[in-house]
Amino acid sequence: MTVVRAEVLKLRTTRTMLWLLLAMLGLVVLAVTLHGLGLALEDVSKHPTQMRIFIAGQNLGSVFAALAGAAAVTSEFRYGTIRPTLVAAPDRSTVMLGKAGTSALVGFALGLLATVSAAALTLGLLHMRDVTVLLDHDDLLHGILGGAADGALWAVLGLGIGGLMRNQVGAIIGIFVWVQVIENLLIDSAPKVSSYLPGALAQAVAGSRQGSLGTAPALSLLALYAAVVLAACVARIRRTDVA
Repeated sequence: MTVVRAEVLKLRTTRTMLWLLLAMLGLVVLAVTLHGLGLALEDVSKHPTQMRIFIAGQNLGSVFAALAGAAAVTSEFRYGTIRPTLVAAPDRSTVMLGKAGTSALVGFALGLLATVSAAALTLGLLHMRDVTVLLDHDDLLHGILGGAADGALWAVLGLGIGGLMRNQVGAIIGIFVWVQVIENLLIDSAPKVSSYLPGALAQAVAGSRQGSLGTAPALSLLALYAAVVLAACVARIRRTDVA
């Protein structure tokens, strides 16, 4: 519990999470608005397109949750605070698991805020364009809860990536490139493979990816990715010098 309290204190006394939250909400508004106003009225009147507009927020929630997780560990290496952290709590596994738990809670909150904001904005834009809303209660609830779960797991995934790379800029760029470039390229070139990658799994958990795994299998596989990467991160932190 001491480690967890220390991690919570770091979150309360630094501005990193606040800036991430504001940036995420700004991009959610931008992405949903561009989709909602930029698509043809005929397309917006279809259920898959309305889901596409809504899910833009969920995608950003997952990405920013991963960035928050990565920042939780890379910032310690960047500013050298990892050394006093490990002096105060010598068990490195406990430290990383404490960070993972705290990051998961932060990621859950970011995912929840992103999807709730996206849902409200999507409905508002559809009403503004006088379009019949085809998203029902189950679509919205599934997307919101799935987005929150995605955020929690992606935060742990980001923490593991950050711990393996240690370089804050490299971790951030790597996460963005993977989600926005590599996975998008694989959707067209290798659709069967892309369905099993973290970004596609996050969409499946939120109920937005047609023809992919169901919610439960996607959630399980995404949790496995997060656990494996976190285990690799803990192993590296335990056996290498942090000076």
